[in-house]
Amino acid sequence: MTRHYFGTDGVRGRVGEFPMTPDFAMRLGWAAGKVLAASGTKEVLIGKDTRASGYMLESALEAGFSAAGINIALAGPLPTPAVAYLTSTFRADAGVVISASHNPYYDNGIKFFSGEGTKLSDQQEHDIEALLALALEQGIECVESAALGKARRVDDASGRYIEFCKGTFPAQLNLRGLKIVVDSANGAAYKIAPAVYRELGADVISINDQPNGVNINAECGATHLDSLVAAVKEHGADLGIALDGDADRLMLVDDQGEVVDGDQILFILARSALDKGTLKGGVVGTQMSNLGLELALADHNIPFVRAKVGDRYVMEQLHQRGWCLGGENSGHILVLDEVTTGDAIVASLQVLAAALENNTSLAQLKAGMVKFPQQLINVRFGKDVQDPLTDNRVVQAVNDAEHSLDNRGRVLLRKSGTEPLIRVMVEADDERLCTRHAEHLAEVIRNITAA
Repeated sequence: MTRHYFGTDGVRGRVGEFPMTPDFAMRLGWAAGKVLAASGTKEVLIGKDTRASGYMLESALEAGFSAAGINIALAGPLPTPAVAYLTSTFRADAGVVISASHNPYYDNGIKFFSGEGTKLSDQQEHDIEALLALALEQGIECVESAALGKARRVDDASGRYIEFCKGTFPAQLNLRGLKIVVDSANGAAYKIAPAVYRELGADVISINDQPNGVNINAECGATHLDSLVAAVKEHGADLGIALDGDADRLMLVDDQGEVVDGDQILFILARSALDKGTLKGGVVGTQMSNLGLELALADHNIPFVRAKVGDRYVMEQLHQRGWCLGGENSGHILVLDEVTTGDAIVASLQVLAAALENNTSLAQLKAGMVKFPQQLINVRFGKDVQDPLTDNRVVQAVNDAEHSLDNRGRVLLRKSGTEPLIRVMVEADDERLCTRHAEHLAEVIRNITAA
């Protein structure tokens, strides 16, 4: 089923350029409202991150939903997982998040949740796109005035979500005596995340918590860890916690200043669940998951499967298998026995619980997994360039690299689902081989896209 606007995580783009324009957002809101109304939807909950453009897109979506006869509950700045949770608890019929996650401020996006707090099905997205195409061509049909949707503000959405997060932490434990640095990426969790850890007893040093509309993810958060590493060392903290702009992505830093990524977090959570007898089935990773994770899980007889890149595909595999734990090395962690979607704060609390239950440090928890060297290079290409991955020169370069690596590593090239990028990944037991092959493949792609 081909998507024209929906990527792996909603609709996303540069603000002011199609499709991230107020006109498009209004028509998208109308189309989504019409499709969702057909299944009984009467109200949607809308949350957003701290981008300045969120106000514009929120107003446009509100107009579109209202024109379709859908009521709107405006929750203000909230993490993506908070919108998923509150959509369910407020008995809203659907949720909408205005965010481009880890992207720079000049991008934004729109993604949807069902009334159960899960992402919309492929069929629902297809139906929305079909009606959206009609709206873009012919305009929208506004319902009669008395049937227009009404908007309301939601009070204390943040407080409700803070209590939910705390409720996922074992009642017999607390964080007293732990010093934690929290980097909220100047994003949606800038107040919420520090409050959760403080209310559980931690001594919290909060950084990158002064959003101004354009500094979200700017050299901070889960995609830029230098400031967190420096702060952990400066304050002699037990660990550091980094979120991205909408707080669905988690990266950690241990007391030695070493980064703990999504693969290592999955290993820690899987091992902890196995020890407690609560692991359901196995773990779902992606094509990008480090080979070291697969081997470490195998050492403990924990099943592991790879999904396509994107947390929606990890989710699909988890549902199909009846498992609960999965994620990506980039930090999207799914703990489905606690939440319905990726939630950085909740995942971090599960790691903290594992450390306390084992009376050990984050550095010691991750020691059971040895990562293979992995080189990732992003190559940007123009919108008018045909798919570089189908070019014979790229195919041949990949074959040559795989032949050279033999059984000592992997090569993966894929298009980003949210940006005009080719992601080149090479993994091997020799870091020099990783770098050499990754740089060569990236150069081949650059030469083709520049031609």
